[in-house]
Amino acid sequence: MRFLRGVGNFLRKADLLLLVLCLAASAFGVVMVASASAHFNSSRYMLLQIAAVGIGLVLYVLMTLFDIDILAQQTRLLLIFNALFISTLFLWGVQGNTGNRSWLEFKWLPFNIQPAEICKITFIIISAKLMSTYRSHISEPRIIALLLAHVIATVGLILVASDDMGVALIYVFIFLVMCFVGGVSRYWFLAGLGLAAVALPTLWFLILRQDQKNRIIALFDPSIDTAGEGVLWQTNLSLRAIRGGGVTGQGLFHGALTQSGVNPQQHNDFIFSAVAEELGIVGCIVLLLLLLAIVARCVYVGVKSGSYMNRMICVGIAAMLLFQIAVNVGMCLGLLPVVGLTLPLISYGGSSIVATYFALGIVSGIHMRPSPDGAAIYIRPKQ
Repeated sequence: MRFLRGVGNFLRKADLLLLVLCLAASAFGVVMVASASAHFNSSRYMLLQIAAVGIGLVLYVLMTLFDIDILAQQTRLLLIFNALFISTLFLWGVQGNTGNRSWLEFKWLPFNIQPAEICKITFIIISAKLMSTYRSHISEPRIIALLLAHVIATVGLILVASDDMGVALIYVFIFLVMCFVGGVSRYWFLAGLGLAAVALPTLWFLILRQDQKNRIIALFDPSIDTAGEGVLWQTNLSLRAIRGGGVTGQGLFHGALTQSGVNPQQHNDFIFSAVAEELGIVGCIVLLLLLLAIVARCVYVGVKSGSYMNRMICVGIAAMLLFQIAVNVGMCLGLLPVVGLTLPLISYGGSSIVATYFALGIVSGIHMRPSPDGAAIYIRPKQ
C-alpha cells in the first residue's frame, strides 16, 4: 500500500513535463548512440545506454519522492563523501582518451565510473546549503572565504587526482553562477576577475600540460598543426562531418564519416557532429531546443520555489547542464578546445546519464514541494 501511495503521489505531484523532456532527449540520444556506434558491429553501446537511462529513471522517481532538505542537512557527510570518492582515482583511476585519469575501472562492471560526474550533484547541494545558512550576510569576507575554500578544495582535488581540467571548469562555472544568482556582491566578482588575471600566467605555465596549451593555441593559430594530424585532428574531422550534413543531413545510419567510424569518439564527446552529419542543421536545432527546454524548466522550478536553498540547487543544476551543452557544442564546432565533456542525456556514458537523471530528479522533488523560505517566518506581516 505504501508503494502504491508513493506511485500515486509521484504521478500527481512530480514534474512530469521535465520527465517527458528527459525521456525525449534520452530517446534521441539512444538512437544517435546506436547510429554512431554502428561501425563497431555491436549493440553493446546502445544497450548500455538504455540500461543507464533505466537506472536514471528509477533515480528520478526516488529523488522526486525524497525530500532533499534531509540530505542537505548532512553537509559534513557530503563533504567527506566527495573527498573520498574523488580520492579513489589515486588508487583505481584509469586514463581516458583525453589523457585524464578520470575513470574508475572494475572488471566486474560492464562500464566505468566517473566520480567527479556524480560529485557535481553533492557539490551543488553543499554550496546551496552553505549559501542558505549565511544568506543574510553572504557577501561578508569570512563567508566568501568559506565558499571559496569549498570550491578550491574540490577543484584542487579533482585536478590532482585526475588532471581533468574540463570537469574542474564545470565546478567553477556552477559556483560562479550560484554566487551571482544568490546575491553575492558584484564587487567580489570584479575582485575575482582581477585575481584571475594575475593568476593566469601561473595557471598557464605551471598547471596546464603542453597538449592542453596546444589545444587552446590552435584555436587562434592553426599553424601549430598545419597537417591537421595533431591537436586539430578531432576538430577538423568534426567540422567535416558537420559541413557534410547540410540542412537536412545525409540520413540516419547513412552519414559517410559517422558510419565509417572515422570521426573519433563520435558516440560520446563528438556525438553532436554525428547528429549534424546525419540529421543536418534541422536535427541540431531540434536537439538544442530540447536540451535548452530542460535547462529552462530547471530555472522555472527554481524561480517558483519558495526556498532559497532549493532555488540555488535548481540554479546550480541548470548551470551544470548549460555549461556542458555550450562547451560540447563549441568543441565540435571548433570554437572551444577539446576538453572531453559529454552532451547531457545524448552522449554515451553511464555516469553522465545517471548523474543527470539524479540531478533532475532533485529538481522534480523541489517542484513537488514548493516549500516556503524558512526565513519567511521572521518577516512581520503587514497590518
